[in-house]
Amino acid sequence: MRSIAELRKEIAAYRRRSPEGQAVGFVPTMGYLHEGHASLLRRSSAENGLTVLSVFVNPLQFGPNEDLDKYPRDEARDLAVASASGADIVFMPEVREMYPERMLTAVSVSGVTERLCGASRPGHFDGVATVVTKLLNIVQPDRAYFGQKDAQQVAVIERMVKDLNIPVDVIACPTQREKDGLALSSRNFYLNADERRQALILSRSLAQVPLLIREGACAERLIHWLSSEIAAQPLADIDYIDVFSYPDLQPLAADEPLRSTSAPVLVALAVRFGKTRLIDNMLLNPAEVH
Repeated sequence: MRSIAELRKEIAAYRRRSPEGQAVGFVPTMGYLHEGHASLLRRSSAENGLTVLSVFVNPLQFGPNEDLDKYPRDEARDLAVASASGADIVFMPEVREMYPERMLTAVSVSGVTERLCGASRPGHFDGVATVVTKLLNIVQPDRAYFGQKDAQQVAVIERMVKDLNIPVDVIACPTQREKDGLALSSRNFYLNADERRQALILSRSLAQVPLLIREGACAERLIHWLSSEIAAQPLADIDYIDVFSYPDLQPLAADEPLRSTSAPVLVALAVRFGKTRLIDNMLLNPAEVH
């Protein structure tokens, strides 16, 4: 479906005819679907009576020097993945359908947006929060599914939904990876052979985090170790490596052993290989690391 009116009409008809308790699930994406998106669709299909997928490359979340025009798009591929993974409706609006006039309204979430990707991509999360709010208002789902690979995005959306009393359950789903450990991302498409091989350091180094925590590492030591491991790859250009409490994304005591922390901790990183910026993370409760 291409139009908001058509989509709303179909969802309303489903709610009228469906048995009580048959919920609507929603998976918002920017397309070029991969197994990570497919896993969200399969979960939504298993947990809801109707699953809606949106494919929309949102211009509001791209900066002036980012890859909006080059962002990979393949409608036929997206529809094939959607069909195979349990989507009932695919919403594919044009930009003029979502933004028929210049936007005078924006949704901005403070605090959790000021670090990590929010610091290196100013305005990015305003664009994310605005388009997700629009999509939630259009679809009005019972549950919305997001991948934990974009952990900061999940934290932003959870806080936005809570603050604005949007009646939807935000479901965070585990990061999906290639067989060699690389986190699935539409941007992996940009990597050449050398860049992709060296990018494996991201998942390999994160895999050592529980061991370092067991050995008594503090946030400062953990960041230093990860930085050294990743920087040893000639093509790696580190944007950030950081450790925060989650989901509030507050700094931790730099010299206090992480294993004494009872709240969840996010170890997050963003690294460029060539022109491709990749993100990855590990979310864990240090007190439960054995």
